[in-house]
Amino acid sequence: EEAKAQLAKVEAEEARKAASFNPMAAYGQGGEQRKATETTDKFDTPEYRKAFMEFACRGTAIPAEFRAATSTADAGAVIPTTIVNEIIKELKVYGNIYSKVRKLNVQGGVKIPVLSLKPTASWIGETTPSEAQKISATESISFSYFGLECKVSQTLLASVVTLDMFQSLFVTLAVEAIAHALDVAVLNGAGTNSPLGILNDTRVPTANVVTLSANDFVDWSAWKKKVFGKMKKAYRNGTFYMAQGTFDGYIDGMTDSAGQPIGRVNYGITDGEVYRFGGKTVETVEDDIIAPYETAEAGAVVAVFVNLSDYAINSNMELTIVKWVDHDTNEVKNKVILIADGKLVDPNGVIIVKKGA
Repeated sequence: EEAKAQLAKVEAEEARKAASFNPMAAYGQGGEQRKATETTDKFDTPEYRKAFMEFACRGTAIPAEFRAATSTADAGAVIPTTIVNEIIKELKVYGNIYSKVRKLNVQGGVKIPVLSLKPTASWIGETTPSEAQKISATESISFSYFGLECKVSQTLLASVVTLDMFQSLFVTLAVEAIAHALDVAVLNGAGTNSPLGILNDTRVPTANVVTLSANDFVDWSAWKKKVFGKMKKAYRNGTFYMAQGTFDGYIDGMTDSAGQPIGRVNYGITDGEVYRFGGKTVETVEDDIIAPYETAEAGAVVAVFVNLSDYAINSNMELTIVKWVDHDTNEVKNKVILIADGKLVDPNGVIIVKKGA
């Protein structure tokens, strides 16, 4: 019976091969077989990931069949697809600011026109026609090229000997640095060697920059008049961003004159803590992105209201790793680099709150 079972298995396998054989596919006429070959991602195979680990850890050259796919001759290696996808997923989990901005993939230096004229309708008489209005886009924004890099020392990676451990360590080191840098740039970028941050964009209307004194900051009527009153109807779907200490110490528990809660936290009602203030969602950030009200200096930004989909990050290059020897320090270094830029596309809905004297 054991021999019969083995024979049946062999016959079934031969029958499957005979049924799946397509003589036309051998000559390139079979669409399914050719399609499967074309759609295979060579950078998401165990063979390439193993070669990539050997390159990053020990300097072993990437095989020619993989190196031929790089876009430039001096590129060290393209990060395997599995690792790139995991970095992107982690950015959306931990980069709570980056995950909400608009992602673009346009050529750097190309100007994107911004429509500034809105036509108006006029009442006319029998002999007094209205004037023709030309639609024009006299303003524009363009994206430059800035490099965001993370260097990892060879001594740290050399101790990793398995592929799974290498991927886990590589992602952990890279994601924290990249996510942190992107979050800081979206709000505080200088615009010279990094993207232009929201808080440094001079196109934000002056009327949208509000300074609240110590008394006003804990008074709901002041917030309602000076901050919420600045929100235009078309831009009221934004989110407040502030430090955790600012919300916990000053906003949480705020009530109006009738004792109704304005700032609140929905403990246990939803998954995790959901912060609300005046009907708007509050997203807390780290202190190095927006300073807490308690320690912020007079004139410093302590909160910002914005819909982050009005901010765009443009990147047209995949994450790339380069390896070289630093002879000054006698170290072998690995560098992950991302080419990107970012700008505020529509500044009209941004409300910036500063700490008053």
